[in-house]
Parts: sequence; C-alpha cells; structure tokens
Amino acid sequence: MNRSIRIILVYVVIAITLTVTAQDGRAVSLYKIEPLWSGGVPGAKGSADGDKPTLTIYLPPRGKATGAAVVICPGGGYGHLAMDHEGHQIARWLNSFGVAGFILKYRHRNSGAGYGHPAPLQDAQRALRMVRGRAKEWNVDPGRIGILGFSAGGHLASSAGTHFQNRYNDAKDSIDKFSAVPDFMILIYPVISFTEWCAHSGSRRNLLGNNPDEGLVENLSNERQVTAHTPPTFLVHGNDDTGVPPENSIFFYLALRKAKVPAEMHIYENGRHGFGLGQQHGAVSSWPVRCAEWMRGQGLLDKKKSSGE
Repeated sequence: MNRSIRIILVYVVIAITLTVTAQDGRAVSLYKIEPLWSGGVPGAKGSADGDKPTLTIYLPPRGKATGAAVVICPGGGYGHLAMDHEGHQIARWLNSFGVAGFILKYRHRNSGAGYGHPAPLQDAQRALRMVRGRAKEWNVDPGRIGILGFSAGGHLASSAGTHFQNRYNDAKDSIDKFSAVPDFMILIYPVISFTEWCAHSGSRRNLLGNNPDEGLVENLSNERQVTAHTPPTFLVHGNDDTGVPPENSIFFYLALRKAKVPAEMHIYENGRHGFGLGQQHGAVSSWPVRCAEWMRGQGLLDKKKSSGE
C-alpha cells in the first residue's frame, strides 16, 4: 500500500463515528475523532500521528443535553496520555448527566517528534476555540464551556485558565477568532506549581526541559498567575498523594480565595495519585457526585436553550 493511500485511510478512520459497546451488546456511547487543525499544525515537527493533536467528541443524547461542555486533558506527566481512565471514562461520566465531553490528545515530550512548551497550551487553546466555534453544530452553549484536567493535564487546564490573555500561535482560520477563555475549571490531583517544594519535577522537565529559564518556570507556576479573571474552579486531591502532593491544589485554592474567585476543594484522606473516577478507591469515589453538584450550583447544568438549538 503506498503512502498516499495510507494517509487517506487514516483520515477516513478519524472521520468515522465509533461505538463503545457494553458486554450485553448495547451501544452505550458514541464518539468521533477530529483533528484540531485541518491544515498545518502550528509548530509541527513532523507528520506522524503524535504530531497531530485531536479532539475525541462525546455528545450526550440531544434530549438530555444541558448545553454545558468540557474539554478533558488526560494526565501523563507531559510524557504520555492516560486516555482511558482520565479520558474516555470521564467523557462518558459527563455524558451521563447531559454534559458534552471533548477529550484532547495534546502534544507532549514523547509524542511525534517530541514537544514541550508552548505546544500543549497551543492545543488546549485551540480545543476551547474549536468547541466554542462549533457550538451550534454540537448543541453546546458557548458561554458554558469548561476545561478539566488530571495531574499534568491539570497543569495544562490551569494554564488555559490563567494564561488565556496570551495567544500562543498566529490565527490561521475562522476558529482562531473565537475566545480560548474557559468558563470554569475542574482540576483533579493537578500539577500546579513549578517553583514550590511540591513541584512535580518530571512534568516540569518534560514541558520545559532540563535547564529552563527561571522566568518561564515562574510564569508557568500557575498558583502565581491567578487573578480576579480566573474562572471558577473545582479541585480534588488525595492527602496521601506523594507523586503530586496536595499542596499543589491547596496553593491554587488559596490564590483563588485571595482573588475572590469562586472555588471548592475536596482533600480526601486516601486516594493516592491517578485514581481517575475513584471507583473502588473508597471515599474518593464520591468526587464525581460532588463535582456534578458544584456544576449544578454554578448554574452550568440548567437546561437553557443553547446555541445549537
């Protein structure tokens, strides 16, 4: 098979709507995968799959849709992506109460030709713009688009919520005209600081290299970038997390309080790192319920007429 045919088949697969099937044969969720950029990817170093960021799109049934949407950033230390328990499982959970889920496959140190800052943030901003720009098509309210991240994906999500005043690539098409400001953030055992003792050195190294500029390290320590314009935030962490200590969430929460930004934080005694939805992990498994209640309290789940109706 020649190269041109292989490329065509890749894009056919990307465009196909895929079905996740339960053990009893029932179709339980539908999704499709789309590239973030239909043309050239800003800063691309190659043309392999890992050089091409994508969105995996999970939409709730139209009659159940609230209009709220969340861009999901799986964790992985900026060196890989935990696409199942911090991606697909999360999108299906969001769909269960009427929220559209968009899983971001962002570039990182070990994807394609290898990427550090600003490529992941370019991808996150593009994802937010894409969901907002195609809100009508996807039955989404452009004023209720949030971002959710786990671990290093939490750092990326919090970067999107604290660095939105900066554009990390030149506008290429009509999608880039839309806002990249998330309306809310959900941060689960997030990496936040690159300067404090609790910093996750692996994430910092993968994103910024071995000897990063001190100013850049400071700039991407997101607890230091919170302002009154930072979006309302929901935080979850395990007290026994030794990989990414809970002080990451605590410092961010204190910065939000100082800036008078609405925030809610849950620190569970047990959970360690990487618990995802927390199933079979004891009390931490209640965080999805707490999060849905928080979203409802913020008015994010009101079934208002969205731009897609």
